[in-house]
Amino acid sequence: MLIAAAVSYIYGEPDFHSLLLSFGITLGVALLFYFSKKEEHQQYLKKREGYLIVALIWIVFSVFGSLPFFMSGYIPRYTDAFFETMSGFTTTGATILNDVEILPHGLLFWRSIIQWLGGMGIIVLFLAILPVFGIGGMQLYVAEFPGPIKDKLRPRVAQTAKFLWGIYTILTLIEAILLTIGGMSFFDAVCHSFTTVATGGYSTKNASIAYWNSPFIEYTVIFFMMIAGINYAIIYAALKGNFKKLYQNEELKFYLLFGFGFSLITVIGLLFTQNLGAEASIRTGTFQVFSLMTGTGYSTANYMNWIPFLWSFMFFIMIIGGCAGSAAGGLKTVRVALLLKNSYHEFKRLLHPNAVIPVKFNQRVVPAQIITNVLAFVVLYALIAIVSILIFTLLGIGFIESIGTVVSCLSNVGPGLGSVGPMDNYSLFPDAAKWYASFLMLIGRLEIFTVLFVLMPSFWKR
Repeated sequence: MLIAAAVSYIYGEPDFHSLLLSFGITLGVALLFYFSKKEEHQQYLKKREGYLIVALIWIVFSVFGSLPFFMSGYIPRYTDAFFETMSGFTTTGATILNDVEILPHGLLFWRSIIQWLGGMGIIVLFLAILPVFGIGGMQLYVAEFPGPIKDKLRPRVAQTAKFLWGIYTILTLIEAILLTIGGMSFFDAVCHSFTTVATGGYSTKNASIAYWNSPFIEYTVIFFMMIAGINYAIIYAALKGNFKKLYQNEELKFYLLFGFGFSLITVIGLLFTQNLGAEASIRTGTFQVFSLMTGTGYSTANYMNWIPFLWSFMFFIMIIGGCAGSAAGGLKTVRVALLLKNSYHEFKRLLHPNAVIPVKFNQRVVPAQIITNVLAFVVLYALIAIVSILIFTLLGIGFIESIGTVVSCLSNVGPGLGSVGPMDNYSLFPDAAKWYASFLMLIGRLEIFTVLFVLMPSFWKR
């Protein structure tokens, strides 16, 4: 908030005072809690405390993070301010703003940086700080970091957090430089690099990336969206020169196969149905596929104007997601890959009932517990989606819009279908729908289990 206030001061705009006041309120409340805590022996967090802190802190950060929008008057209704902030921190990118460009630079910067923080995870940032206070961070890492298979980069969690943030920052800086070279102003380049590597999708322009109408900018964003959807453990290995891990990783192979395979189908569809030309079809199709698959949500075209097959295909792509251990949303490629492998092995087991046919991933046998976890996650995702669609229709949202909203929020994508498509927003939703959509964003970002675990009555029993 203080950095955003400095940006506002530099541009001499009226949001400076609201940003500074929000900073003061947040700091004041933090100090009040800090100095009023009882002196007691600090202990290492257990799993239940880890899950509870993760679930609560995203809500708390969204409550305080909404203050600049609300207090400045640019988003005068608190429901809208909270929705915008939760969407930012969870990197969903869904918005209630009809005109983004009326926001002053300080709020635009704040809107972008909350996505950057949420992309890597607020908790991961704190893992580098928590050990200083004698609090173990492993339970937070397990609770917050996405994916069914944990892949620590370093033996200590704090070191892991530092390396993750190092890679994350370097990618952000490189993209900002390239976007500036491509014709963006320095301010726009920084904001868009924040929201690209975070797979968030908030833009400083109403037309999103299409505003610049620049192939160089679009190809740059495609590349960094693709990188942002890759497991950071793999990126780290590649930076250390361990290219063997890079080309042997099955999830990465599936991710690239899905990404470029879906892009090819989309490009062929555009070539036959849109008058774009070969290069524009390749660029538009690839951009939209990686934008939705990674959950970034940028737009260079309104896919709702495409033939029904193509916009239905875009909806399917939202569900897949990027790699585990990345900033991307969705089911995650590793889960989809394990489901496909397990289904194939089930056919083999039916043919050979006495044979022992384990599922292997990255040349290792996958424990049955992980397969069960993946199946449970997918079933829960589907059940929550079905129930949520019914809830939205009950709240007066159209059926197509309800389907698009549920998948978009659960997968942390942003744009949906129908009147909440890539060129529209969620401003016309009733308040109840916005609060419920915020809840879906939260459980989607925290991989469903974390939030539902806290809501279970057994969680609160001794």
